Parts: sequence; structure tokens; C-alpha cells
Amino acid sequence: MAGRLYVGTSGFAYPDWRPTFYPATARPSQLLSLYAARLPAVELNNTFYQQPKPERVAAWLEQTPTDFRFVVKAQRGGSLRAFASAATETMEWLTGPYRRFGERLGTVLLRVPGNVARDDARLAALLEAWPAEMPLTVELQHASWRDDEVLAALSARGVALCATDLDDAPPPDVRLSGRFLYLRLRRAFYSPVELEAWAARLLPFLEDGRDAYVFMRHDAGGESALRAVWLRGRVARRLTSRGA
Repeated sequence: MAGRLYVGTSGFAYPDWRPTFYPATARPSQLLSLYAARLPAVELNNTFYQQPKPERVAAWLEQTPTDFRFVVKAQRGGSLRAFASAATETMEWLTGPYRRFGERLGTVLLRVPGNVARDDARLAALLEAWPAEMPLTVELQHASWRDDEVLAALSARGVALCATDLDDAPPPDVRLSGRFLYLRLRRAFYSPVELEAWAARLLPFLEDGRDAYVFMRHDAGGESALRAVWLRGRVARRLTSRGA
């Protein structure tokens, strides 16, 4: 059985996406349910800046179907503390609120910024302290992290390595280290040809039974959300045509 493609965008609460993606009459309280009717996952932005309150998580769960998945960007300050000398002390504060998502939590995305060079001891401490039952994806932005030993350390813990596609940079390597693939498509624009190429790169992983999380960047008008819908449909059609 083919894996599932969880494709979406970075955030959803954008009234300016009316009428390109949301109906012109959509109210702010309706945006998530409208989003979830067209896309199966979202990469939450606001959790990067503050921990989600219980009532907010409950509302998000209520507004989405049971097969919808949330990716939580780990809170910025807590992520840095957990990746420094306080991994064990910080972990419960950092991850406790994410447990409220239950099985609807696709993964937690922990971003290590580009000014943090490779440090195997810090990575090992983070992986040791992270709750084994909570899916984790790490985005290691500094080039020094691109090494087979780092990939092996993540693989040993079943942690996904985020691949990020950026403007003015070559397409990233897409390497599997966890149970699923994680890809961030962060260029300002993608043509149908470029999206077709990404669909082709995703197919072997999906046909192998691996799930894939793919998120387009936020933009001003909602075109990125439409590209996410297009990519989802294109992958589905290709899987069907290949009998997957």
C-alpha cells in the first residue's frame, strides 16, 4: 500500500487568501475548516512564537477531520534551550503542550538555525531527551550538518531530517532517516514543471509505503495553497496510474 502524502502550507490563518483560496465571504473563524476541506495537513506557524493553549488546540481539533494532521513548529526559545545545555530540563516544558494533539500530531518540527554549526554532542543530548513516542523532525540549516554520520544518528532514533528547497540554492538532497519524509518547498514561486519534478521525486518514497509531509511557504495572496492542492492531485493521479 502506498504511503500518504500530507501536503499543505505553512500556516492557514490568512484572511488575505480571500478570494484566491478561501471564499470571499469566509470569516476568520471558518478558515481552518475551509483549509482542511482541501488539504490534509498544516505546518503551524504560531507555535514557533508561543506555546499553544489547551483551548486553542481543542478548537483546532474540533474544526478538522480525524485524518487531518498538524505539524507543530517547536517554540523558538525552548528549541534553542533544548539544543544547548538544558535538553533534559527543558523537554517537558517544550513538548508537554504538544501531547494534546494526540494521534492528530503528525510531527514536531524543531528548527536549528543557520548560525548553529554541527555539534554532535548537542544533537545527541537532544535525541536522548526527546520523548520516544513523539514524532520529531529536525531542520539543520547550517551546511556542516550535511554528513552521513548525522543522518545515521537521526536514523538510529527514527527522527526525520527536513529537506528545505530555497530560492537561489540548488534543490536539496531528500534523504530518509525516519518513518516518513519531510520536505519544505520555500521558493517564492513554483512552475507546473517544477512541481511535476517534485511529484516525481516523491513517488518512490510513497510507493515504498512511506508517508511524506510537504509544505509550501506562506505567500501574500494564497497562490501557494493552490499549488499545494495541485501537487496533491498530481501525485494522486500518478500513483493511480502506476497502480500504487
